[in-house]
Amino acid sequence: MTDQNKIPFNKPPKTFSEQVTILKSHGLIIQDTNKAEFYLSQLNYYRLAAYCIPFETDHDTHQILEGTTFDDVLNLYTFDRELRLLLMDAIERIEVSLRTQMAYQLSHRHNTSHPHLISNNFKDDRKYQNGRKKLEHEVNQSDEDFICHLRTKYREDLPPIWAVVELMTMGQLSKWFSNINQRSDRMAISQAYSLNEAIMTSFCEHLSLVRNKAAHHARLWNRVFPKQMKLPKNGPSDLINSLLNLPNENRNLKKLYNTLTIILYIMNIISPEHHWKSRVKNLIKTHDIDTTKMGFPLDWETRPLWT
Repeated sequence: MTDQNKIPFNKPPKTFSEQVTILKSHGLIIQDTNKAEFYLSQLNYYRLAAYCIPFETDHDTHQILEGTTFDDVLNLYTFDRELRLLLMDAIERIEVSLRTQMAYQLSHRHNTSHPHLISNNFKDDRKYQNGRKKLEHEVNQSDEDFICHLRTKYREDLPPIWAVVELMTMGQLSKWFSNINQRSDRMAISQAYSLNEAIMTSFCEHLSLVRNKAAHHARLWNRVFPKQMKLPKNGPSDLINSLLNLPNENRNLKKLYNTLTIILYIMNIISPEHHWKSRVKNLIKTHDIDTTKMGFPLDWETRPLWT
């Protein structure tokens, strides 16, 4: 639609009471009006309404499937919020592990505390310079004691790699990792997870996207991500036999199942005593979630990593 064809937005703001009335007019059963008004006053109608969509029979009129209650919608919202927290927990651990492997492998393989200051270690100089400038900014703005000490005592433009990785976000880690020049360096890092470097690169890029969505409280449970991960064709059998392999055009490949499965696989490596798998399964069971909406295969619980 061109700007000339656009119309002005003239819908007036609604009170919380009026928002409840709108939801009722769509067919949503609301037995406790005060409870509904309270949640709308905390969650924002626009946010909560997104969780009504799976229950709609007609999206144009927003009519809701007969018998659907406000608690059904709230249950789905609560599940998604708790799922985000579980994802953030796992991604944090993977991020810390990846920082460690990058710092260790690059410093030892190039026999220097500052491999990140050698531009030849990276493929794309423009990306390298942009990443270095952002890292310098992070270092200069940091109030972490260890960074302040290194910044004031030593003459190098940046602290050693084992220090600066602690300032890298998952997105920055992904960009630095994918830009490493030597494939053997990327493989050395990836082998800590028994993955090919191309698979690890794709996974890191995807995990950065998922992490950003989760950190900004975006809906995850049935989201279709714009870019799917590259899946391994060879490797650990428990991973290969747990992943969902479908034709590339299948939308389920862009949903959460494969993401959660690779996260679980890496969690088994970096934190063998974790309870993350049982927490995910209990969350799904507690909220009685239709996992097919998340791209799960019907037999997911019998696949090796999930048993």
